Amino acid sequence: MLEQRIQQHFIDSADLKYQAAQALGQPIASAVQAILACVTSGGKVLACGNGPSAAEAQQFAALCVAGFERDRPELAALALTADGTLLTAAAGSHDATPQFARQVRALGHAGDVLLVLSVGGNDANLLAATEAAHERDMTVVVLTGRTGGQLATKLRETDVLISVPHDRAARVREVHALVLNCLCDGVDTQLLGEQEIL
Repeated sequence: MLEQRIQQHFIDSADLKYQAAQALGQPIASAVQAILACVTSGGKVLACGNGPSAAEAQQFAALCVAGFERDRPELAALALTADGTLLTAAAGSHDATPQFARQVRALGHAGDVLLVLSVGGNDANLLAATEAAHERDMTVVVLTGRTGGQLATKLRETDVLISVPHDRAARVREVHALVLNCLCDGVDTQLLGEQEIL
């Protein structure tokens, strides 16, 4: 019984990835172009998310700086989720909503990219970060699930929405991990040329 349940997880994950491949190809390519334009003009990517999405933001920033699958020059990227002192600075006021937005206003510049990761798209702190990015004339790339939630309604024409068409958080996060790999590979391919996928 347990083995069947485990196998079903693999099947469901594979099915969703197969279904999402065509729907997400164009927005992922647009996100690659936005990130590439940013980093090749001296800009940086700021990444943020909550809970497990915070860990994904940190992993993406690490892959930008340390490299993905090939040696290349470092790309400027920073996970806003990594500074515990700053994130808890407002703990006494019981309002952590502006913490990412403050970092975006302090670190972000025109031409930078804000990468926002959220399963539901309704997190108040991520909405505030998106608004702060727009104040700084930054491009926003939102990686979310379902229909994109409130984040989808905040985006501008120059922003990118990558919305995994599923309701289950675990499935959405699995596709998010694949999308982040696609972003890294896409940027590397544009910078270094094609390489056979092994």
